[in-house]
Amino acid sequence: MSSTPRLGLPFLSAGQAQKEVVHNEALQTLDALVTGAVEEPPRPAPPATPDLGSCYIVSEDATGAWAGLAQSLAAFTSAGWRFIAPREGMILYVRSTGTSARFRSGAWELGQVRGSALVLGGQQVVGARAAAITGPVGGATVDSEARAAIDQILATLRQHGLIEL
Repeated sequence: MSSTPRLGLPFLSAGQAQKEVVHNEALQTLDALVTGAVEEPPRPAPPATPDLGSCYIVSEDATGAWAGLAQSLAAFTSAGWRFIAPREGMILYVRSTGTSARFRSGAWELGQVRGSALVLGGQQVVGARAAAITGPVGGATVDSEARAAIDQILATLRQHGLIEL
């Protein structure tokens, strides 16, 4: 095995000449991944004047120096662009939007949060989506204001995806 299984960091080998080159390559990769942040959502081409240490996600329609490297993490180093293949489950902070990007099923998901429940202060406030609820109909006494309020509540719950349509 010549590299680590998860991040592909190169191993040093016994009797290897210029070990510092291999070691520095591993440090450059760690520097880009351990901080886990990119400047903005995926883009097709490098910025004109990138800052040293800045990272970007290469979009599907990559061009120029990034052509053929779609989905990769592009990190700008003192030696130029370094491209890192994403791994399943990799999560990066997107600085320009304050959201996250997660590599899942071969693609980047932007700004999505996944889970089975939202728990605040030890109490579940959002869980799985409930079945559809029909609006009020019929009855001996029809209260139009109450019906309008109930319809508005149901519409809001549907809009937020908390109940089915």
